[in-house]
Amino acid sequence: MQSSTPPRARADSPWTIVARAAAALAAGMGIGRFVYTPILPLMHTQAGLTSALGARLATANFIGYLAGALAGIAAPAVVRSATALRGSLVVLVATLALMPATHDGTLWFLLRLVAGAASALTFVIAVSAMLSGLRAHAHHLVGWAFGGVGAGIALSGLLVVAVQAVADWQAAWWTCAALAALLTAVAWPLAPQPEPGAAETDTRTERPRTHRWFLALLASYTFEGIGYIIAGTFLVAAIQEGVRGWLGSGAWIVVGLAALPSCALWTRLGHRWSRPALLLASLILQAVGIALPALLGGATPALVSAVLFGATFMGVSTMALSIGAHLQVPRAVALLTAGYSAGQILGPLLAAPLLRHGYHPALLLGSAMVFLAALASAAVCVRFPHHLDPAASAAA
Repeated sequence: MQSSTPPRARADSPWTIVARAAAALAAGMGIGRFVYTPILPLMHTQAGLTSALGARLATANFIGYLAGALAGIAAPAVVRSATALRGSLVVLVATLALMPATHDGTLWFLLRLVAGAASALTFVIAVSAMLSGLRAHAHHLVGWAFGGVGAGIALSGLLVVAVQAVADWQAAWWTCAALAALLTAVAWPLAPQPEPGAAETDTRTERPRTHRWFLALLASYTFEGIGYIIAGTFLVAAIQEGVRGWLGSGAWIVVGLAALPSCALWTRLGHRWSRPALLLASLILQAVGIALPALLGGATPALVSAVLFGATFMGVSTMALSIGAHLQVPRAVALLTAGYSAGQILGPLLAAPLLRHGYHPALLLGSAMVFLAALASAAVCVRFPHHLDPAASAAA
């Protein structure tokens, strides 16, 4: 008798799902979004990229990311599509490979715009696939999958450092595109799984009223987007300004290495403390870490800052998206990602007037925004509905 269980569902172990999701997030986020940070100085010195154009390229990526997140909200079927995930990864690899093929600023802008949209779709679909595939397994596995972002940051950062010693900015883009292609091959079989009985649940029962917690979470995650992107844009430059040597040039690698195990650590802590409380704690630690280089000089505060930032920014995303899914708000991952990306567009605009005084005022602004995110997350903690039907929470 033929089994009704799909072959893929029988074959996929939890760690296989983790590996594929981590590879997708490493390619889509760790490389697709963040490799621009370590390559940017090379483009300034070797490709004639001006500071103004460099800022516009970063903004293009933020706008594209918001557009991709909004597409996930407007077309829920896309979030459940393996074809959309694979297409997004292929497009992302192509944009990376095409960056060094031109010196035209307009084409660079378009490529980073498309890359941002592809990154957002990759993130939303991969996270949805991961949450649905791991819903019956230990929650710390989700943390290891999110660690793919940190792995992508660290691997691409190390790759750029190695390549720039023997080649130019073009080789840096091409080698990172090759790395993203390899990760895409690993992630290729990843696909969201249908929620068993989800249709019946929607028609027979009413969703719990959790919107007041979700709105506070959305506000917190949006403020985090503002503060995070200010730090992500200027933290390394601020450290390089005050600290010479390996730490100045390798700060982004330190961030990635700290991010790699952080999500699993935060999810393990979730066995002892509630996720809303941990979200509050991680935001406070991040606010302190962002402010350190602006308040204290020297290598030690710079190193602590890079570690704290790396150890919290993906942990915040892990917990925020997991809390959103738990609250069972429809398309929670896409909604939160849209708020986060809107914050990333606002961040550089708010920080720009402060840059005439150096990077330190911008970092203090970023720290203040993350502290506001912590205040909003405190509202999530109040009478949080910990006990909801777990069968529906992954569907959000």
